[in-house]
Amino acid sequence: MKTIQKMYEHLNWANQRIFETLQSIEDENQEIWRLFSHILHAEKIWITRLRGMDSSQLPIWSEDDLEICAELIKQNRESFTAFFTNLANTDLDKIISYTNSKGREFTYSVRDILTHVALHGQYHRGQINSRLRAVGIEPVNVDFITFVRE
Repeated sequence: MKTIQKMYEHLNWANQRIFETLQSIEDENQEIWRLFSHILHAEKIWITRLRGMDSSQLPIWSEDDLEICAELIKQNRESFTAFFTNLANTDLDKIISYTNSKGREFTYSVRDILTHVALHGQYHRGQINSRLRAVGIEPVNVDFITFVRE
């Protein structure tokens, strides 16, 4: 449980670092913002599923502006913090069933879902960094070990 919680502390830290960088650049690269927005919407979808609620109508890809991204960061951080507050080690093996936006039903453990969300965001933050470098902007260091150092 401690490892998973640490992964979410890192997730929030990394989201904030990416957000601050995107906020400070003048380049209006829509693909970069679209990727960042996707990370945030995916987090919202997964926490909705973990709470046992229907997520099938929530957007997964959206081109959100700065203010919407800032609000999603805040909401997701608060939602996952509340979720972890009430989560026991034994809950990690609980099975969650959900229906995706295409109407397919899936079942996974809470542990697998939480791990997926943390890794999914890091994958897309890597894509964002690649695109930043391509337009001449220094990539954002979102390495876990940097988070631990700070």
